[in-house]
Amino acid sequence: MDEKNKDLETQAKEPASGASPEKLPESQSYTRSEPNGDAAVHNPETASTKDIPVEAVHSAEGVTPEGEPFATATKEEAEASSTHAFFDEAASEPARPATQASGNNGTVPPVPPTRAGGGNLSGNNGGGGEPPKKDGKKKTIWGAFLAGILGVLIGALIVLGFSWGALHDDNNNDATSTTSNTGTTKKVTVENTTGTTQALEKVQDAVVSVLNYQAGTSIATGDTTEDEASSGSGVVYKKSNGKAYVVTNNHVVEGANKLEVTFSSGKKAEAKLVGTDKWNDLAVLEISDKYVTKVAEFGNSDAVKVGEIAIAIGSPLGTEFAGSVTQGIVSGVNRTVPVDTNGDGTEDWEAEVIQTDAAINPGNSGGALVNIEGQVIGINSMKISTENVEGIGFAIPSNTVVPIIDQLEKNGEVERPSLGVTLRDVDTIPEVQQQQVLKLPSGVDYGAMVQQVVAGSAADKAGLKEYDVIVEMNGKKVTNSMTLRQILYANDVKIGDKMEVKYYREGKKETTTVTLTAASSTNQ
Repeated sequence: MDEKNKDLETQAKEPASGASPEKLPESQSYTRSEPNGDAAVHNPETASTKDIPVEAVHSAEGVTPEGEPFATATKEEAEASSTHAFFDEAASEPARPATQASGNNGTVPPVPPTRAGGGNLSGNNGGGGEPPKKDGKKKTIWGAFLAGILGVLIGALIVLGFSWGALHDDNNNDATSTTSNTGTTKKVTVENTTGTTQALEKVQDAVVSVLNYQAGTSIATGDTTEDEASSGSGVVYKKSNGKAYVVTNNHVVEGANKLEVTFSSGKKAEAKLVGTDKWNDLAVLEISDKYVTKVAEFGNSDAVKVGEIAIAIGSPLGTEFAGSVTQGIVSGVNRTVPVDTNGDGTEDWEAEVIQTDAAINPGNSGGALVNIEGQVIGINSMKISTENVEGIGFAIPSNTVVPIIDQLEKNGEVERPSLGVTLRDVDTIPEVQQQQVLKLPSGVDYGAMVQQVVAGSAADKAGLKEYDVIVEMNGKKVTNSMTLRQILYANDVKIGDKMEVKYYREGKKETTTVTLTAASSTNQ
């Protein structure tokens, strides 16, 4: 018999500690389930029976040789508790499988308590202490703790996800509608105001379309008609006494039998031609102010800097695209561009212009070039339109425009100083004629040759004659007729001024003084 069975037999002969004096039915027997396969040990002094479910238990009562009653137990029942309270409690419990979860929160019942000294279960002081329930509690606590931490992390991620989604929606405010929590859709208005939009608000409605009607003949009836021959743009710059004034290009109104202005609102008004200046390609129109809602303000073109924003407004390709806006920068200032003013294919004038890369197309002529403050700094006039050139347009500076349109408005023409001559450039004359007819000395292959002198003019009074070659005026070199006009029409030159002129006649250089007289804008 092994030690374990000896102990059990010895314990069976000794009275159980705290055994009940009451008798139990002898016919009942005690059985238990051992989930781990070994008999467990119970120490009644250290083990607790609280909350520990057990199988149904029965025991028989006996008497020791000394006459003491005791509860008998078989070898298999030796591990049962001998306390009366325990048996009373155990007898009232229904039998259930040891592997089934108890009704106490669904936990698996621990190993039943056993007698002390009968097993290898560890406990305090080597006794059979608490069954492995403490480890289960620790694991349960740690599991609950970890589950809680995991729940917090998941919740935080969900909150962050919603916050990111809301932030992403806020950063995409250009949407036109949004859906609320109630499922209703609301329109969203996006405020997008820039310096360009603010500038346009000041001046865009002051830019109009100008229609040029010319005489024609009806194919069907043969009657004379007025048909739209061309169109351009214009800028309303003044409003006074029921009238308004529009500045545009001379080439926009040239040859017109009738002129008409179309406003940004679509309203139309007949226009009267007040005057033109072919040299600077400007014209002034007069209209009723009935439909005028905005008047443009001129800026200081002398203050314009290369690189600043330039906005072009006009009607490219006709009224269908009226009010079109293009934006670029000022590409150059104080540019001089040769132009043909009379359409003979020869460049006879150099226009001083502002260069810009804002798109200027046919129909933009006469429209406004505007700075970021909404001020007109130039009147769009021309562009270089060759196939290999892109983004080179020109506008007449506002400081050139204003004094000219003031004169056109008051007088119908621009009065400029005049010599009273017609001219031809020396560099267009064959070299043989330069030497044999003009008899110019060697090295003099430039200047403006006098072709004709108007009787009674300033040139006639100064003694200038046909074939004289002017090479200097007012101390400035004259290379051709273009530079002569620039000197003569400069802003600091006035009617009545005296000007020294140097010229070659019959190979000799001579000097004379000319007193400038007034001439219309069509003369020189």
